[in-house]
Amino acid sequence: MIGEVPVGDSQIDTSEVGTSQVDTSGVDEATGENDAEQFWAENTFDSRHAELVRGYGGVEDPPDPADALAMPLILHIPKADPPVRSELLEAAARATVTLCLDPRVGVGASWHESFTEWTSARIRKVARRARGAQWSAAQDVPGVTVEVGGASARALVPGRVGDLDPRIKRLQIGGTDVPSDDAPSPAAGPVLWVDAELSMTVGKAAAQVGHASMLLAGAMSAEQCREWASAGYRCSVRSADSQQWARALDEVRAGRAVAVRDAGFTEVAPGTVTVIAVP
Repeated sequence: MIGEVPVGDSQIDTSEVGTSQVDTSGVDEATGENDAEQFWAENTFDSRHAELVRGYGGVEDPPDPADALAMPLILHIPKADPPVRSELLEAAARATVTLCLDPRVGVGASWHESFTEWTSARIRKVARRARGAQWSAAQDVPGVTVEVGGASARALVPGRVGDLDPRIKRLQIGGTDVPSDDAPSPAAGPVLWVDAELSMTVGKAAAQVGHASMLLAGAMSAEQCREWASAGYRCSVRSADSQQWARALDEVRAGRAVAVRDAGFTEVAPGTVTVIAVP
């Protein structure tokens, strides 16, 4: 799993369960947690991790864009006090991987069918901006919110683009950005390096680091991933200049890092490596 991984683009145009104990490590960041939901014994952290190890894709894109599957990513970007870009991207990365290993995506649980349908197709994500009442309303749509410093992002349960909740559909996709910041040196833990030369918008970059976090989790052993989960999937997202990017590419070639290779539907050319995740 370590190496370059082709993924979908960040933007596109257009049951009852049994009762048992379940490992819920790493999901403390969830809003509207697992209230009143019980889980099958087979729904373990290891089984959910195995779904990420299995990989993604294999199902052809549908002819109707409305039938395409995508994970909505909601970025909290208030007008008066916008967040720091590096923190916002970290929140997006952590929200994505947290949802991917949440007990509700496991076998027999409420999000399982939607999630596994999505992982069988391109792992598309659509990043949208929310503020004020919009952000509050987004908390009522099934998903996971993560806060990092003064930034917040919410990953929603994947589904058909044509079935998007009206509260989310009205949110703006493009046209909003936050400036780059002078982030400190990366803290301990995984680092997600974003190629600075690509000058991606914050929405595009959020989707790409979201791809990177779930691919990195799948590249880890179950024990390593469980340890990462116990730390709340903390990571650093940093902009890489040409020298740092070259070093990160060396890590990929050595099999010690995961590279996200974009499908090229928006902003970048097909096959472009956008983010490199170094454990």
